[in-house]
Amino acid sequence: MKKSMRFGLAGAVGLGLGLTAVVAASMPATADLPHRSNAFDVVGVAANPAYGIQQNVLATGISETPVAYGQLPLVNADGGVSHYGFDTSQGGPLTQDPKEAFKTEPDKNVYLVFGAKHYLFQGHEGGPGGYVTRIDLDQPDLSKRVTLMADSRTDGAAVPTFDGITWDPFTHQLLLTAESSAPKGGVFALTLDASGNAVDGKLAPLTALGSGGYEGIQNDAAGNIWLVEDIGGAGASGGKVPNSYLYRFTPTKNTDLSSGTLQALQVIGSNGSPVTAQQLAANPSDPFITALHRYGASFSTKWVTLTLGTSNASTAAAAAAGATPFKRPENGVFRPGSNFGEFYFTETGDTSATSKLPGAFGGVFKLSQKSSTASTGTLSPVYLGDVQHTGLDNISFASKDQLLVVEDAGDGLHTQRNLLDSGYVIALNDRSNKAPAIVRWLGEGRDGSATYDHYTSPGYNDGDNEITGIHVSNGDPSTAGILGAQLPRLGSGGWRAFWTQQHGDNITWELTFGDGSRGGH
Repeated sequence: MKKSMRFGLAGAVGLGLGLTAVVAASMPATADLPHRSNAFDVVGVAANPAYGIQQNVLATGISETPVAYGQLPLVNADGGVSHYGFDTSQGGPLTQDPKEAFKTEPDKNVYLVFGAKHYLFQGHEGGPGGYVTRIDLDQPDLSKRVTLMADSRTDGAAVPTFDGITWDPFTHQLLLTAESSAPKGGVFALTLDASGNAVDGKLAPLTALGSGGYEGIQNDAAGNIWLVEDIGGAGASGGKVPNSYLYRFTPTKNTDLSSGTLQALQVIGSNGSPVTAQQLAANPSDPFITALHRYGASFSTKWVTLTLGTSNASTAAAAAAGATPFKRPENGVFRPGSNFGEFYFTETGDTSATSKLPGAFGGVFKLSQKSSTASTGTLSPVYLGDVQHTGLDNISFASKDQLLVVEDAGDGLHTQRNLLDSGYVIALNDRSNKAPAIVRWLGEGRDGSATYDHYTSPGYNDGDNEITGIHVSNGDPSTAGILGAQLPRLGSGGWRAFWTQQHGDNITWELTFGDGSRGGH
């Protein structure tokens, strides 16, 4: 094989190309850039096959530049929390060794602008413990680009690893989710000052929001917190029983998340009765699941209030309250222009080509309400997955009618279908009885480090790359900047797009477009 960047960044180091020089040469500069509309109106590309090292393939007119990568040292390392994508607390070289360091898997992204500073924040999902980092997008000196924001808790307990993240402008906090069952899961807050610095560098558990396998987290304009849970249920027929819920937390005051009401979504079946966890556990092939995964379906919904027990377990409380579980919903966001009346969320499904259960390949669903605070609404499918398009995870709007979704199929399904993960743009047509147009804008590859782990894994680092952290934002930290409040305009008004190629080299990318635009400032 020709010795080139096909080996990924870690491979470049091994070949003596000089990682810092390679990445620095392609780091984006900060400057006002021209307008470009309809950035994701593209011709689709093919997915990569699931063998060996593969390059990322992007649709014509889209390119990417790295803003951070796993081997980048932290400005203020704290022991083994030493690099953007690696934890060296238990020793070992950074990559490609039987005793390599833990890969911390920087996950979802939040872009915020404080004054003249442009930052990208993320929690870390892997390694012995989680932490929060901040990428200074204006900093050309790579040794000063990434700052450790927090790796300890206010109560002194162990820090869990983090998956979801959002910015709460009402409390001026980053909210991060730990995707674990009670009592380790839940939501944690990191308070920032007006300059985007951590006030005390400690994460505070928000117990009023319950403890569950939360992944997706999103605000609405009223200050409520919407949570999307990802917990796989018991195995059945090669798949999993639905076991994850959609939640809404209404704080007593939107400037204080220490108290409030936690609710879960209940779907009403065609017979007029609630669809419950007990019903679906007894029959994972219940006709409701088939009906839900059919274009043109529409079900009434209502929010049911939960009573948290001493364990603070939200999953158990949702089941007890008669809420309706789904097949691993993961992330959600409000549609711009809907006045927070349309909430779109992904359902990953069973991530197995051999599953015989209905709804095995998940999809995208829309919850419509008169307002985000309404007690009732309707649920309908927007896009239904198949074995070639499944494992849908992160989600973001590129425009009012363009929805970006990306896959996390996992290495097992990669092998089953001989396809690596992809990023798609779905053209929302608001015709509920018809599949929308879907185009692959990204055929993700597999870098040298992930390939090494796939074939020679030490057992604690994943052997694939995962698409995560797809994020479109103009960085507005005020309440006017809550995702869904403004219409995205990639290429103008400061709108920018990011994604992270998790595992392996752990690279976070910024997307740029055919005329060189990436949003300006």
